[in-house]
Amino acid sequence: MAAITASMVAELRAKTDAPMMECKKALTEADGDMVKAEELLRVKLGTKAGKAASRVTAEGVVTASIEGATGAMLEVNCETDFVTKNDSFLAMAQAAAKLVAEKNPADIAALGALPYEQDGYGPTLEDVRTGLIGKIGENMSFRRFVRKAGGAKLTSYLHGTRIGVLVEYEGDEVAARDVAMHVAAMKPEALTSADVPAELVERERSVATAKAQESGKPADIAAKMVEGSVQKYLKEVSLFNQVFVKAADGKQTVEQMLKDKNTKVLGFTLYVVGAGIEKKTDDFAAEVAAQVAAAQGKA
Repeated sequence: MAAITASMVAELRAKTDAPMMECKKALTEADGDMVKAEELLRVKLGTKAGKAASRVTAEGVVTASIEGATGAMLEVNCETDFVTKNDSFLAMAQAAAKLVAEKNPADIAALGALPYEQDGYGPTLEDVRTGLIGKIGENMSFRRFVRKAGGAKLTSYLHGTRIGVLVEYEGDEVAARDVAMHVAAMKPEALTSADVPAELVERERSVATAKAQESGKPADIAAKMVEGSVQKYLKEVSLFNQVFVKAADGKQTVEQMLKDKNTKVLGFTLYVVGAGIEKKTDDFAAEVAAQVAAAQGKA
C-alpha cells in the first residue's frame, strides 16, 4: 500500500475541489494513483470533481505572431509569476514567436539555434535565454509552439498572457476571432464530436460505466445511461456543438453562428500556460531537516 502524504491529498483537492477526507479516501483506494483517484471522485461526486482541472501549475506566457497567412503561437515557461511581468522576458517571448513564424524551426532546439540578440546577449536565441537566466536569476524555457502557413486565414486571441488561441478559418475575421475568444473561455477538445480523441472518450465511458453500475439499474438501462453520458460529454467538449459564449438567445451554437456569418473554422490550437506541468511544491520542514542532518553528518 502506497503512503498517502498530505501533499498528495492537497494536490488532488486542488484538481477536484473535493473535501479533504474524500480525497484521502480516493487516494487510499487508488493506492496513490492520482489519475485513478480523480476518476473515483468523479464517479462519487459527479462533475464537481472536474471543476479545477484547468488550473495551471506552472508560470509563463503565451505569445503569438501573425503576418498574412503565416502565424505562430508559443508558450514560454518560468518559475514565478513575477518574471512574467519582466520586460526582457516578455520581449524574448514575443521575438521567439515571430522567429517561429518567419523561420519555421523544426523543434525547440532548432528555435534556440536561430540568430537573435537582446540585452547584450546573443548571437542566438538560446544565448539570450541563458543570459536572461543569469540576469534575472530564474530558470525559463521554451516549451512548445505551433506554426501555420500557406493555407487558410489566421487569427489569434490572447487572454492576458496565460491563454492563447490560434484559429484557421475562411470567411469573416470578426467571427473567427469571436470563435478564438470562445475557445479560450470554453476550452473545447476538438472541432466536432467525431474529432474528440479516443482516449478521452474511453475515459469518460469508464467513469460513466462506474456511475451506472453504482446506480443499481438493470443492465439495459445502465447501458443507455452510459451512452447518454458519453454523448452529452461529446457535445460539451466539441467546439461546433457548444453554445456560443456571445449568443444573444443563450442557445445558438458556434456552428450556427458561423453559418450565419458565412464563415468556416478549419482548426484551432489552444495553449494554457502550464497545462500538464506539475509545479514543484517545496516542503520547507523536510528541507530544513535534511540540511540539519547533513550538517550533523559533517560534524
